Formats: sequence, C-alpha cells, structure tokens
Amino acid sequence: MQFTIEINGVKSVAKRGETILTVLQRNGIKVPTLCCMAGFSPTGSCRMCIVEVDGLSTLVPACSHPVEEWMQIKTHSPRVIKARRTLVELLLANHPDDCLYCDRAGTCELQKIASELNIRERKYHPRKPSVLIDRNCSSIERDPGKCILCERCIRVCDDVIGVNAIEIIGRGSNSIIGTSYNKGLNFSACIKCGQCIMVCPTNALKEKDSTQQVIEALNNPQLHPVIQLSSTVGISIAEEYGLKPGKDLANRLSVALRKIGFMEIHDTSLGADINTLEIAAKLVEKIRNKEKMPLFTGCCPSWVYYARKFRPEFMESVTSVKSPQQIMGALIKTYMNRDSKKKVFSVAVSPCTAKKEEADQDHPLLTGEKNVDVALTTRELMKILRHFGMDLNAIEPGFSETGYGMRGSSGRLYGISGGAAESILRSFHFLMTGQELNPLKVSELRGPKGRKEYRIKIGKQSYTFVAINGLQHVKPLLDEIAAGRNDIHLVEVMTCPGGCINGGGQRYGTDEKALKSRAKAIYDAADEEMIKVAHKNPAVADIYAGRMDALQSELNLEYIPNIKPAAV
Repeated sequence: MQFTIEINGVKSVAKRGETILTVLQRNGIKVPTLCCMAGFSPTGSCRMCIVEVDGLSTLVPACSHPVEEWMQIKTHSPRVIKARRTLVELLLANHPDDCLYCDRAGTCELQKIASELNIRERKYHPRKPSVLIDRNCSSIERDPGKCILCERCIRVCDDVIGVNAIEIIGRGSNSIIGTSYNKGLNFSACIKCGQCIMVCPTNALKEKDSTQQVIEALNNPQLHPVIQLSSTVGISIAEEYGLKPGKDLANRLSVALRKIGFMEIHDTSLGADINTLEIAAKLVEKIRNKEKMPLFTGCCPSWVYYARKFRPEFMESVTSVKSPQQIMGALIKTYMNRDSKKKVFSVAVSPCTAKKEEADQDHPLLTGEKNVDVALTTRELMKILRHFGMDLNAIEPGFSETGYGMRGSSGRLYGISGGAAESILRSFHFLMTGQELNPLKVSELRGPKGRKEYRIKIGKQSYTFVAINGLQHVKPLLDEIAAGRNDIHLVEVMTCPGGCINGGGQRYGTDEKALKSRAKAIYDAADEEMIKVAHKNPAVADIYAGRMDALQSELNLEYIPNIKPAAV
C-alpha cells in the first residue's frame, strides 16, 4: 500500500512497512548512520540518523522507525543538527587525537560525519581510561580506544560468519567490545577473515600492517624482491584510482611493481592451477578406492581455521594440498629462483587478511624459511604504491617478463565463490573420462546463493559438487554430512560472501554494485584466457617435468603420478 508523506516540505511516496531511512534514501536524501548496515535489521543504537517528526516530542531514529501516512518529517532542522552534533562530540570526547596518521584518515566514517557537521574542535574532555591495543594476532589489530560501540563487527561475526568471536563486555559506561574474557583475538574463536574490518566505521579494527617491512626490503640491495598477485588484485585496485569497478589494471600494476623495485612478478593463478590438478587427482583416487566422502578444499584459510576450531572431526576430509599462495611461495623460493645469487624476499598480495596468518603458520620443510615472507592485503599494496608515488592512471600497460606468468582461466576463477569447484570439476572430468567437460561453464556453481550444488553424471555414476558462499552456510551442510548424507564428493568453502572479491583486505566501502562488477570482470577475463583448463597449462606441465620430486614434500603434492605431463 502506497501513501504520501511530507519530507522537508516536499510530498513523497512511501510504502507501508518501510522505515523512514528507506524512504529518505529512495528520494536522494542522506542522513548519517553509524550502526546501520544494508541487509541487517536496524537497531537504532547510534542515534545518528535521528529526524524530527511533527507531532512527536522526541527525535526518532530513521533507520528503525516505520513511516506512517500522517508524517511530516524534517531531516536537517536546527534541532536535528544540534542533536547530531552533540552525539558526535560525545563520541569524539573518548576518541584518540591521531587523525593525522591514522590509517583510516579520509575513509573514517566518524571523521566524515564530523566534517559534514562542521565540528572543528573538541568540546568535551572526559577522563580517558587507558586501553591496550591487541597486537598479538598475525592478521588483525584491535584498538578498543577507537571503538564507538556501533556493534557492526559483532553482527557480522555472528550473522554472516557465524563464529561469535567478539561481544559486548561490561555494563553501562564501562562497556567495551572485545573477546571472551577479554583475552585477545589470538585466544578467541576468531578465524581471521577480516569481515569485521570491512564494516568497522573507524580504525578500531585493521589488518596487521606489513608495508614498512616490504618497503625496507625493496630498498635492500642484498635482497631479490619477488611478488605474486592474486587474480582479484588487479581488478579491485581500479576503484582506488576512481575508475569503474571491475576494470582490470593487472598489466599496469605489473609495470608499477617493477618500477618500485620488484625483480619478478608472478600470478598466483599458476598455483591455483596446480592446486586444481592435485585436488582433482586426489578426488579421483578417493572415488576409485571407495574412501570416505566428501573432500573439502583448503584454499580458504579462514575455513580451515573454522574446521580446526569448531568441527575438528572434518579435518581429515580437508585436502592437505597447500593453498595457491603457499604453492607459489614454495615455487618462488626453491624452483623458479634456484639460480639467484641474492636472498629471495617473497611477497604475496591477496584480498585476504587470513593469508597473513597462513603465511606465518606454514612451516617449510625444504628451505628452512617461510615460503612467503610477507603477505599483504590489497589495501596494503595501495599504501606501498602511494609511498613510491605510483599513479596507475598515468602508466602504460605492460606484461610480466617472468617465465612463469602464464595462467589459465581455471586459476582466475579461484577469486570468486564457486570458482575453485568449477575449476576442479573441469580437470576431474578430464581425469575420469579423458575428454574435456562440455560446456566448460557451470552456471549452477555461479551466482550469489549461499549453497550451490551441481550433479554431473559420468558413465553410470553421478558426482555432486557443492560450493559454500559465506561461512554461515557451511554448518547446515556439515550437520547433514554428520547425519549420514553421503552423496557429496567435493565441497568448496569460501568464508567471505562472494569469495575473495569480498575479502577482508579489500577496499573500504565496497558495495553490492562493486562486487557484481568484480565478479563479472573475473568471469570475462577467464573467458578471454586461451588456456581454459588447468591440465592444459604448459607452465604447469613444465613445472611437473622439472624438479617436482624435490618439492613434493614441501608442497604436499601427493598425487603427481596421476597427472603426468604426457597426459596434459
């Protein structure tokens, strides 16, 4: 049912059941919010979106108050502005004065609202309690002093990820957001996915910064800096330069990275192709040996941490093959650079905060040193490019000069939910039949659904592939398997909704439109690649024909005999 209300003296159409905020947004009227998030039920806890409604004695929160036919609403009256200013001034009273060197300067939502309300000085000076910054985690830092108690992180951790790692501690004015018993993220249920960082309006949560370590390495003549890039990085950084979301700047990025000192640039997609072949071969072997199903992918470290902490009974079903990042790191350190006279400094860039933890926890056997010295997020890479004055808009596109930059469309698909399952399915079909999957595109494994299932018939047997899009959807599936479901053969789990395109290390302020553009860009780029399947990548065949025997224990590549170069 539609009816007319008045907003700032102008008649506007509203629908029964809508909130005031929804109607305002549809009419192009912006009011500030701090606790409200798209897709979540409103709480009205921050009160920043308050508006004045004629006939009501108090101001009401627009995000949670429903519209009614009789309403005459004022969104920026003197009374409303005064109340909003007071709210912000009270928040700033307990906030650190470090805006000049805060990582979120320019992207901090509290700073932006203060600027819009023309707040130029601190009005209140309460006594600040001393707080300790939680720096014990390899991936995420937590600064309670910058927390404004909006509870966004709690809601995402509970409702989207489903691990409940953070909560409200204390009561009243002593309330803070922290972990159970306030022991820190390292001793909590945190799986390091970084989705809390993406929704934090200030800098209370951020990734553990490693940019200075990389800058020092680039300036060290004793080191040979090498970098690998996830397939999503070149696509997502375009937005940082004001370009259309989804535009692929990988070729320009490669030139910029050489300009700042990286000696070699590799594509993590090559590691993804190797990961694909190994998992496909393992799946074939399990089926032929009639072993317990399903087989779970392990390319998402947050999913692996979740299984280890919450469902350890499934760990034996998670593949032991290393992730694409760690495979590439081992290849860079031992195979690709075996003739280098300088010490190799290996850097990996991805949209994932959990990759930092993965790089630190991976204990190499062959070299005695980490396969990946530093794992960076997309945001950190942008900081390094700005540090060296790189403007990708002004750089002419180029190509990687390394001999192992070749990639296939399968490896590129790893950046999106369902992509790993689709990639593995292509090689699985080839190993089972000796023929290519036709068509290669599997629509059932694409799209935003929380659980995607695809059943393929090969001979007289059917095989089921499942893609979990967002960790909250994995628990029902695990419960089904524990209850006896045995018709599933492979499960891909992506913790972040949408996959790596929506990882915790991506650009702040990512919206649904940008995610769709990134997804389309990945699919379009994969369609344009000449090599459509992992088992036909000549770079992979070359590596298998090289020193893989020496790297076998390092990479956990247990199924090399099943994929000989002659077969590809």
